[in-house]
Amino acid sequence: MPESRSYYPHTMVNIMLTSLHGISTSHGNLITDVRLAKEAGYDALEIFYPKLVRYLENGGTTQEIKKIIADAGLSISFLSALDRIERHQGSEKQQLLAEAEKITREAVELGTETVMILPRTGLDHYSDEKIMDIMSENIAAIAAIGEQHGIRYMIELPAFTKFRTLSQAREVIRRIGKKNVGVVVDFWHFYASGATPEDVATMDKAMIFGVHFGDGRVPHSPEEPWDETVLRDCVPGEGEIDLRAWSEAVKSTGYNGAWSIELISPRLWERDPALLTKELLASIKQYAF
Repeated sequence: MPESRSYYPHTMVNIMLTSLHGISTSHGNLITDVRLAKEAGYDALEIFYPKLVRYLENGGTTQEIKKIIADAGLSISFLSALDRIERHQGSEKQQLLAEAEKITREAVELGTETVMILPRTGLDHYSDEKIMDIMSENIAAIAAIGEQHGIRYMIELPAFTKFRTLSQAREVIRRIGKKNVGVVVDFWHFYASGATPEDVATMDKAMIFGVHFGDGRVPHSPEEPWDETVLRDCVPGEGEIDLRAWSEAVKSTGYNGAWSIELISPRLWERDPALLTKELLASIKQYAF
């Protein structure tokens, strides 16, 4: 772990909510995530969308899970995610927009205002200019759906794709000109794409819709694949990222939303989730709060 440096001596005091990302307990179901988050002492739950889909396909309803979460004393920070938002041709584009309508409607029913949108590598064979054109068009179409329902969307910038930088996200948001589009500051993705805490500190807090707190490393050689399950195989504090510096950078912007702890590690997923979720909460309290 690198030595922590304080870049921001005048960090603001903010309301900071801890959120358990449902992917951190990969093998469990949504009901179990609620119990684990409550017992560990989190404030909120980031619903991992595949778990919600499975819950609804097997007889559950959005109203039932909303009540279960509220009765546990939790809020819903984010619904994650609308996946493969780069789909842009023919029936694939129509399917994307249908999925956007569905997840947006579910977010409304659940009472959360923020849906994460996630691009993959489907555009990586295109030029940077074409990628920007397609992403701007697609995200504008998604944002228009959300405007009708009071839902906003936070863009994740996967480090292993060609749409990965903060400058690209800023340009897309500028082109779209809609206030319901922002960014999730994901520590690992930002770090692995070459961003720095100083870059985060320059962000307008209105652009930050969420934070993903996590750790990891970058590939050790050009030949090593970008496999998140390997590169992010650690509890926060055991990787390469200066978690204190990144956390201070976020806080210096005045951001006052949820901080969601995201763990992607098949090895750690095999631990007792009741103990793991408590360890993850302790890590964010140590480095960020």
